[in-house]
Amino acid sequence: MATAAAPDQAGSPPAPPPATGAALPVRNKGLLTFGVMLATIMQILDTTIANVALPHMQTALGATADTITWVLTSYIVASAIAIPITGWISDRIGSRNLFLLSIVGFIIASALCGAAQNLEEMVAFRVLQGIAAAFMNPLSQTVMLDINAPKDQQRAMAVWGMGIMVGPILGPVLGGYLTDNFDWRWVFYVNLPLGVICLVILWFLLPSRPIRKRSFDVFGFSLLAIGIGALQLMLDRGQGEDWFTSAEIWIETLVALIALWMFAVHMATGRNPMFERGLWKNRNLVTALGFMQVVGVVMMATMALLPPMLQSLFGYSVIDTGLLLVPRGVGVLLTMGLSARLVAKGVDPRLLVGAGFALAAWSLYDMTQWTLVMNSQPFIISGFVQGLGMGLIFMPLNGMAFATLPAHQRTEGASLLNLSRSIGASIGISAVTTVLARSTQTSHADLAQNVTAERLQTLDPGLLANLGGQTDAILAMANAEVTRQAAMIAYLNDFKAMMIVTVLAIPLVLFLKKPKGPVANDPAAAGH
Repeated sequence: MATAAAPDQAGSPPAPPPATGAALPVRNKGLLTFGVMLATIMQILDTTIANVALPHMQTALGATADTITWVLTSYIVASAIAIPITGWISDRIGSRNLFLLSIVGFIIASALCGAAQNLEEMVAFRVLQGIAAAFMNPLSQTVMLDINAPKDQQRAMAVWGMGIMVGPILGPVLGGYLTDNFDWRWVFYVNLPLGVICLVILWFLLPSRPIRKRSFDVFGFSLLAIGIGALQLMLDRGQGEDWFTSAEIWIETLVALIALWMFAVHMATGRNPMFERGLWKNRNLVTALGFMQVVGVVMMATMALLPPMLQSLFGYSVIDTGLLLVPRGVGVLLTMGLSARLVAKGVDPRLLVGAGFALAAWSLYDMTQWTLVMNSQPFIISGFVQGLGMGLIFMPLNGMAFATLPAHQRTEGASLLNLSRSIGASIGISAVTTVLARSTQTSHADLAQNVTAERLQTLDPGLLANLGGQTDAILAMANAEVTRQAAMIAYLNDFKAMMIVTVLAIPLVLFLKKPKGPVANDPAAAGH
């Protein structure tokens, strides 16, 4: 088994690898890449695969419509809190050991989730699953960089990005199939065979970075955990508690702001902060963090909106809804590979990122033109175009962020990027859900004021007579259609808001610095 060279007995660091070679060479890179990507996709699938099974889980676990959402939020909150400590634990026990332990924990937690008998058990097991999943994404990204030579790292990031972008799209399809043909518990049990395969591959092939003993910033982590936890709770419960009319939401907001502000001050002034200060001085990484939040909004919020819209307003089945989301993944796959080739040939990656956001904005504009009387073609076209845009964004953005990072900061950089995308997704989902609910109410009130018995009689004098004067029944039918139209208007307003956010993000490209090479050429960093 290929492993990284350990420090010698005198304590000196190992010699830096050649500039043209991989930081951690392995004997079977193709099979190891398959195992790493299987872990990545398995973890990403679980962010969306359970969504379509929620109604079935609600009945089986005796939950209500409000409490069943904790099956989703408990996973998100636990994962978001655990992500930032990936770098420290990886240095402390070794990246190989942490990766293997996280996969074992994910397998066990998935089995427990599938066997849960009530909501309390399910939420507890989902917390365990979220903690285990938190380490898998940053570690998989770091492994893909470490086992590839600098000239191959852009291609490696393209492969990794495909799993990250396609996973959430395949989740509803696989979840719907398993729920319809087997049982909702298979949404979790499917992780068992996949996890075992992944574990076996990584056990025999996965190398490890040298262990670096460093102190743990307990105070900084506590502040960050409290801030993220309070923020996630506020975003998740805001709409149900009518936002800032609720004392609970005010408390959670204040706790989040105070904790995150204290964390920022601690990072700037503390003796041994949780993240190395050099990370925040890296312009490309900081800019990429902002872009990742927008990617989280556009990708995850769109994925949260489309399934209920397609099923409730257009009458598509769960399986058909999932299939209509597949073109988005096809677009991602196409431009992921294309962007890697273009960057390798010297195309400025900043142009690709800008073009990707422009395509995403155009697709969202196209979505604002949807109507209730159209066929499936507009869903397919706009989804495909949006996938093309996301594919152009992800690989060059990750490449520029990591190209300017020293090798020993990659795991922490990956943790921050994943955390930023997760927070962006949470903010985006919360925002679009709020806009959807409130815009539906407003639009319904605007439309309903024109639907009266007198107005119907004016439009069609024979209508009431032909239906035997059943005014109440007719108005009920009209109200149902008004509700449907109001919901469609609300969805269009959400698409418009996301389009504006995407357009406003494009100028951030100007803050990115084109790296001189595919990786940082820092000999000192390479020695870590």
